[in-house]
Amino acid sequence: MNSTAGVGVLLREWREDRRLSQLAVSAATGVSTRHLSCVETGRAKPSRDLVLHLARELDVSLRDQNQLLLAAGFAPTYSEHALDDPAMAPVLEVLADVLTQSEPNPAVIVDRHWNLVRANAAAFWLCHDVAPELLQPPANIALLSLHPDGLAPHIENLDEYAQHVIHRLARTAAASRDQQLSDLVEDLRRLAPSSGGPRPNGADVSFAVPMRLTVDGQTLALFSTIATFGTAVDITLAEVAIETFYPADAATRNHLATRPWS
Repeated sequence: MNSTAGVGVLLREWREDRRLSQLAVSAATGVSTRHLSCVETGRAKPSRDLVLHLARELDVSLRDQNQLLLAAGFAPTYSEHALDDPAMAPVLEVLADVLTQSEPNPAVIVDRHWNLVRANAAAFWLCHDVAPELLQPPANIALLSLHPDGLAPHIENLDEYAQHVIHRLARTAAASRDQQLSDLVEDLRRLAPSSGGPRPNGADVSFAVPMRLTVDGQTLALFSTIATFGTAVDITLAEVAIETFYPADAATRNHLATRPWS
């Protein structure tokens, strides 16, 4: 995104990125196509409310909504507090509870670039055999997973799992237009280029792409869910994601239940 462009240009870029016509946006927002055209070409200055109305309809992140407001000459709407800010104390308590209550299932909390924020003991156990430098802040979970000094040598279905991770992050990067995330995707593609062949589901799991990971001589089949804060009005909170790994078969469930990291 061109951060120096006027708000009209930025709104047009977001609309085109979403593959929406002015007519489609007009129908969804109630703003006339004529006025949209004038806003996008700079012939009309949008109000603060209109900028936010259009941005929300275009599914623009809170961070980028602030940028649109700045480009339109308005003060940002959304705050951005560090997680260690006193105002975020209730959030930290919730995140700590989520990690604890997720055990014995591994769980990690990541930021918008998939850098590690927090993890539970089960997650660190999965990573105990990776190169220590990959765990140094800011440790990137996606990079750690596919790096040859990370989990990659221990993932039996590496090609299948790697292409799943890369595709997921590539979609997120395209939707958010985040250059740092796009760069991460390219790094991951260099680490784990697709073989181009079929990727059989080695864990015989029909409902999700699993990660078949060997830890301490035991092969685990894990699938993950990702949770976010749906009503966040703080940028940091809106960009936090919690990924929890669940057993995809009875053997994995039984092994995790023994808490082998304890």
